[in-house]
Amino acid sequence: MGQVHKQLSRPAVQRRMFSMARTSPTDLVRSKFSTSEIQSRALSYLSDDMLQNIPEDENAYSLFQGFQASFPELTDDGKRHRRRASRGRKMIEDTPSPANSTQHLHKLKQGRSTLLHELEMLAIRKNMASSEIREIDNKIANLSGMRRIILDRLAGLEQEEGLLEHDIVDMESRIEVAEVLVDEAESIAAANAPRTDEDDLVTDQDVDEFMSKSVYEKIPSASSTPSRAKRHKSTRRKSMPVLHEHFDPGFNIREIKAHADQITALDFDVPFGTMVSASLDDTIKVWDLNAGRCIGSLEGHTASVRALQVEDNILITGSADATVRLWDLSKAHYDPQGSRFGRDDEEDDGMAFENPDDQPVDPPEGSMADCPLFVLQSHVDEITALHLRGDVLVSGSSDKTLRQWDLEKGRCIQTLDVMWAAAQASASLGSGEGTWRQTSRQASAAADFVGALQVFESALACGTADGMVRLWDLRSGQVHRSLVGHTGPVTCLQFDDVHIVTGSLDRSIRIWDLRTGSIFDAYAYDNPITSMMFDSRRIVSAACEDVVKVYDKMESRQWDCGAGITEPEDGRTPAVVEHVRIKDGYMVEGRRDGLVGVWAC
Repeated sequence: MGQVHKQLSRPAVQRRMFSMARTSPTDLVRSKFSTSEIQSRALSYLSDDMLQNIPEDENAYSLFQGFQASFPELTDDGKRHRRRASRGRKMIEDTPSPANSTQHLHKLKQGRSTLLHELEMLAIRKNMASSEIREIDNKIANLSGMRRIILDRLAGLEQEEGLLEHDIVDMESRIEVAEVLVDEAESIAAANAPRTDEDDLVTDQDVDEFMSKSVYEKIPSASSTPSRAKRHKSTRRKSMPVLHEHFDPGFNIREIKAHADQITALDFDVPFGTMVSASLDDTIKVWDLNAGRCIGSLEGHTASVRALQVEDNILITGSADATVRLWDLSKAHYDPQGSRFGRDDEEDDGMAFENPDDQPVDPPEGSMADCPLFVLQSHVDEITALHLRGDVLVSGSSDKTLRQWDLEKGRCIQTLDVMWAAAQASASLGSGEGTWRQTSRQASAAADFVGALQVFESALACGTADGMVRLWDLRSGQVHRSLVGHTGPVTCLQFDDVHIVTGSLDRSIRIWDLRTGSIFDAYAYDNPITSMMFDSRRIVSAACEDVVKVYDKMESRQWDCGAGITEPEDGRTPAVVEHVRIKDGYMVEGRRDGLVGVWAC
């Protein structure tokens, strides 16, 4: 006791004792654990409430059984143990001797127990695999629901973008009107201002400046007068829809009952933008693709429209009445929210790609009354092809001519005679054949003389009924090169910086190399090609079938897209596709029964 008292009397021991007395039991236990052990215990701690609310599991096996089943069975040499039926047959075929019958029976029972255990483990592993599949299916369903919600959100955002674009165009038109009123007010104020004697004096310098100017410079220029060039200027969209990029290829975005007769031409500006369709019922209708509604009808042509193009807010139409008309679609009286169509705003909260009502409300009378700009008259037969690029507009007609137009003065500035070009080519080759080469698949009753054309600055490509593709130079008016290969009338063409793609009634699509004029590639089909277009990735074509033929240039594969794949399952027979257009994976196709289908491609 004396030794204990002596030790307790030391100051250091007394301090430790006092410190221990002030420490709680929890701190005493915690001080004996390391930091990593404390963290592990903190993470693995479960409260009593959580232990009481453990969800019930439908699995008939325990966690240990699952681990035991998933753990590979190893043999003595370390390889995975595989039992085969031959081993079982060998065990049965072995005939034991009477002396070893007891030992052999024991081995057989042991083997049976092993097999039963392995069978039980396989059943557990099967159950585990089924559980994982159900879990994955639930996750996929949850993700699909989340994807649908995000698509709804994206559709709403793009609807708001469309409304803002409409408001911006409306505001810009008001600004232009206000600027004109301000200019008129300033000119009136300047005319009514009192004149001084100094203003009436004409100096020699003024006379010299007036006499030095050309007579054409004295005429007011186009920039100072409200000319046609100013009137057909359009406003580009400031946003680009991306909703269609998140659909699977071949997804039907919507279907529109556009006309009562065959679609003869259609085009659109951007995905979910403005579409214009023409039909044999002699109507031209403008559509809001975002809502699937008709904005209005364009009146002016006296016959059906055979060719049209939408470029920004400008529409160019070529008709069987031999006239070309220009329209400004930004001047349409259309409310994208639908209030002018007798709809409430609450009805427009659905997704942008959902089909509208089966019986949509017709647009009001005169909604497109301010859209006509001017008429171009020079052809003497129906217009079958046209193309506008920048300020260059070229049209092709059944009168066997191509005409270039001055959009500022509204008149023809150059006429290209295709028959004369064919005769010149025949004479230069020194052949004794006729000046017009009849094709082996000639279908003069169905094929247009000028099937398709495209212009870029001074370059013009034209496909005609003789199967020839001619490349013109608009500066000289001469044919620069002729591409020979098609055996039927050319119905469609399109070119980029390197290649030109052509479609023909000879049931083929050919890709030409513009640098050499040789055929780069060709694709054969079962029916004639009536329409074709390509974007950065795909070539789509209408081949007299109820589906659109799609060729993926990136993956080098062909596939079909259209109502002919889905509708036959419902017992319906869709009509033949006549025209097809594609931009950035957003495809629109028009059929013989007047229906227009919109697809993600």
